[in-house]
Amino acid sequence: MPEPTAHQTAPQAKPVPLSRSAILIGIMSLLSDISSQMIYPVLPIFLTQILHTPATVVGLIEGITNGVANLVPVVSGWLADRFGRRKPIAFCGFILSALSRPVIGLATVWGTVFAARAADRIGKGIRSAPKQAMLAEAALDSERGRVFGFDRAMDYLGSVIGPLIGLLMLGVFGLSERSIFFIAAIPALLAAFMLLAVREPRVEVKAQNGRSSFTGLTRQFKLFLVVTAIFGLANSANSFLILRAQQLGLTTTLAILAYALFNAVSSLFSMPAGSASDKFGRRNLLLIGYAIYALVYVGFGAANQVWMMWPLFVLYGLFPALTDGVAKALAVDTAGRAGRATAIGVFSAVNGVTQIAASYIGGMLWDNINPQATFYFGAILATLAVVLLFLLLPSRLVETAENRIVSPLP
Repeated sequence: MPEPTAHQTAPQAKPVPLSRSAILIGIMSLLSDISSQMIYPVLPIFLTQILHTPATVVGLIEGITNGVANLVPVVSGWLADRFGRRKPIAFCGFILSALSRPVIGLATVWGTVFAARAADRIGKGIRSAPKQAMLAEAALDSERGRVFGFDRAMDYLGSVIGPLIGLLMLGVFGLSERSIFFIAAIPALLAAFMLLAVREPRVEVKAQNGRSSFTGLTRQFKLFLVVTAIFGLANSANSFLILRAQQLGLTTTLAILAYALFNAVSSLFSMPAGSASDKFGRRNLLLIGYAIYALVYVGFGAANQVWMMWPLFVLYGLFPALTDGVAKALAVDTAGRAGRATAIGVFSAVNGVTQIAASYIGGMLWDNINPQATFYFGAILATLAVVLLFLLLPSRLVETAENRIVSPLP
């Protein structure tokens, strides 16, 4: 069965089956996230207890490497659109991340871990925009939200499975922390080689005429970036949620399980949310997701009983389900002549950089005022983002054959 092209439309009464390429990309997301989340809870233990790294350095490693990773998609996305090829660039990113895992396992000083972790995050940045562009091209326009939702569902499922595998290997089988890094390379390599089976349609390369492709971004995309940046400043690290849960009385194990529950809810609802965005409009789903975020952050700030953490984590799981895949689909919808991979790269960079700033601001409020201030600040900015999203973007967008926004639907 041939893959759908970039601008096919399909007014079917019922959803068409996911394409082979969309399913393969979703499985790749599952495997790569299992690999990443296997090492995520082990890494700080490995650094502090085995390599005797100061906690400040641990935070520095994660902050710098994640910051770099959020800027790389701008370049990799532009290259993917410039040369009309996504697969070779994405493959390099997958391989780089996979090879970084055993390097961490062999490390004897934190500098080696820093370099390997940077390679891992850069690899993620390299593959992100081209992979998401391939995902968009594996879907009918009328099914784009559902396909992005499926990918996010698989990603969050990996976020549930990965830590549980890591805990099983450490607690039940008694493997060392170093062993986890070697084993984590296996699903990452599988994801890389699965990419070779994805059919990549040839993307027409448009003449640049000496101008940057970024000039082709639509007005709607730029307005969406404004909203994304404001909400990004509200969206501080999930670590604050875990710290707040522990502060109110959850043990470390229960806090990790609560976080796993959050990821499970996200996985369960991501695909239905993406399908709903195809029918009811991306903006409308984002409005609900941002509003849920604001409500949950008010709840975390006001909570004074440990039992309140469980319903809050469940409700919080709906937030990424309603926003992550939907936001990327909206970025594709409004890409304009700049190209889909370029648009996703720019969106990822703005989203990532503002979230780093949000985490820094959240930490400052936590340390210098109180934990509640972190959550109330996030809730206020999220509410502002809801208002701006409602005012600046229409509920539905129409895309022409040239991928150019022409008018909103009523």
